[in-house]
Amino acid sequence: MTTHRTAYERHAPDPRLVQESLAGSEQRVFWLDDVGATTAYAPLTASTRADLTIVGGGYLGLWTAVHAKRRDPGRRVVLLEAQTVGWAASGRNGGFCEASLTHGEDNGRSRWPEEYDLLEALGEENLDAFEADVRDLGLDCQWERTGQLAVAVEEHQLAWLEGTVLDAAETRALVDSPLFLGGSLSDHTALVHPARLALGLARAAAGLGVEVHEHSRVVGLRRSGSGVEVATDRARVTSAQVVLATSVFPSLVRRHRLMTVPVYDHVLMTEPLSADQLASVGWVGRQGLGDLANQFHYSRRTADDRILWGGYDAVYPAGGRMHVRHEDDPEVHARLASHFLATFPQLEGIRFSHRWAGAIDTSTRFAAFYGTTHGGRVAHAAGFTGLGVGATRFAGEVVLDLLAGTPTPRTRLRMVHERPLPFPPEPLATVGINLTRWSLDRADHREGRRNGFLRALDRAGLGFDS
Repeated sequence: MTTHRTAYERHAPDPRLVQESLAGSEQRVFWLDDVGATTAYAPLTASTRADLTIVGGGYLGLWTAVHAKRRDPGRRVVLLEAQTVGWAASGRNGGFCEASLTHGEDNGRSRWPEEYDLLEALGEENLDAFEADVRDLGLDCQWERTGQLAVAVEEHQLAWLEGTVLDAAETRALVDSPLFLGGSLSDHTALVHPARLALGLARAAAGLGVEVHEHSRVVGLRRSGSGVEVATDRARVTSAQVVLATSVFPSLVRRHRLMTVPVYDHVLMTEPLSADQLASVGWVGRQGLGDLANQFHYSRRTADDRILWGGYDAVYPAGGRMHVRHEDDPEVHARLASHFLATFPQLEGIRFSHRWAGAIDTSTRFAAFYGTTHGGRVAHAAGFTGLGVGATRFAGEVVLDLLAGTPTPRTRLRMVHERPLPFPPEPLATVGINLTRWSLDRADHREGRRNGFLRALDRAGLGFDS
């Protein structure tokens, strides 16, 4: 089978331009640098009791806390965060808030065909409710209901465009790149400032009476009489119910630890563009942007007219072990910079101010899963696989429904009560995941044609399609 160079490789800039663009960049998360004054929450230092304890101060934990106090203002809710609110995935993602609860229509229809239309409607309702909450809770998160532009950069990708399909000229009239051969528009996406969203949710939760504690890492979980005891390294909280919102980090329930794996996603942020640079790109609609490759890129404009550029390489750390050293990969960041300059050659000379990475909680079904343990007293959700900005709001409602024990339209969903296949233990996970990554890369170099390994994964319902 013939192997082709991708558009990004065919139009690769001089390597010296790539290095110059990265020369002054800092290994820091732009969003966390851009939040302004923040609120510090004291660690938990004395043991206490609560009605509900939430482990994790990212989007899922924060939305759950807000929903819980709205449902029952008198409920005592304690939220424990190991470091600071929003420091992990919730503060370093691209800020794409999508309606989809299923990681796109293809994934949703292939897994839950009989209920996909309902899932789509619930996702749209959730996005609308998210927008209302931004207003009602006063979340200063730079919300923009811009929609998203999907672009084809290879001839074979044109057949994959869905919805309102645009030709090359129409696409380039929206965002100008010589690589764009066509595109399609969707209005099911909003953009947010991710760190401001997390910090705003924490302030809203605290305003509703939630007791938020940072630097309070949970080290143990066990039954205690008719409740559940959550232990930090300094104190304990005993409560009737617990929600585990630990995302990519190892679950406190040991049997769940093979349900997700960490995959590192890398990001670049440019310096602010000048008026002339902006005019050369267009992009006046400020839509989110993504291409259609298996190893895809995503991009967006910020409030101060920078361009975020991320994606492509999804790096699984050896043995699945997370470490800060995985957040700075010169080879990956250089490849991203090269692809950016190939996409926007008119921005030659631009500099990147920030480079960073973050770990995504990936599940084999490419969408969140849910459940309870400890006799129904502990609920969990994880495995959002990069689409958690919007879906965590929905998931917060689901975990509270599960704890309440009363069936709802959400808990009746097969998607909610069905568990995904676990990943294999190491070293098989490393072998399988890296073989999958290699196969996806080969497909992108072979006009989208999937090899036997990927077709076997498709038949097994493992969903590695992006």
